Amino acid sequence: MSQLCLLFDCDGTLVDSEPLLAEVMADTLTRAGLPFAAREYMERFRGVRFMNIVAELERRHGALTDAVRDAAEIEMRRTLAERMLRELQPIPNVRDTLETLGAYPRCVASNGPEHKIRTALDSTGLRPFFDDRLFSGYTLNSWKPDPWLFLHAARTMGFAPEHCVVIDDAAVGVAAGLKAGMRVVHINRFPDAETTPSGAICMTDMSQLPGIVAQLDQLEAIAR
Repeated sequence: MSQLCLLFDCDGTLVDSEPLLAEVMADTLTRAGLPFAAREYMERFRGVRFMNIVAELERRHGALTDAVRDAAEIEMRRTLAERMLRELQPIPNVRDTLETLGAYPRCVASNGPEHKIRTALDSTGLRPFFDDRLFSGYTLNSWKPDPWLFLHAARTMGFAPEHCVVIDDAAVGVAAGLKAGMRVVHINRFPDAETTPSGAICMTDMSQLPGIVAQLDQLEAIAR
């Protein structure tokens, strides 16, 4: 049995939900009185907790009332769930990659709410690869870049941090994995615009992951 456990982010790593989220968030927040462009989400806020984005926009444009803020979040999540069910696609090559890595224990650790994680995996047919091994920042009240989400997932899965591999596309997830003392693979889908942080392994396509994990497994075996 492998001595490595794989901790996958969800949005932008397993499923291509971020363009949908960017469009829905831009529309909802702008109508609520916080001007926001989909491009800004993709360039600056991928993987960031929704309320942290709202707080930043409120600093720029003025605070919303609690009622307007709450209504905007409810509307955003409702619209996003509807569009995910109709339009969401898995990240290219992710299904073949998960099948190839079938011998490795794995889970999902995401900043999103658990119902959003479930909707994403169910609508793309990826849920059987993870079953109920799903960890949400909202459930734990702890969000990346804080490392606690990954540390809790690792402990629940029965692995020490040094025996875990984080796979994440967002800067906040890469930072959380490195802070947790885990190996981190950054799926850099925008290599012309993003730089993989020092300490993380860069890949540009999910099909590269089995080879990277195999190399890390060999290093693990040598260390033992």
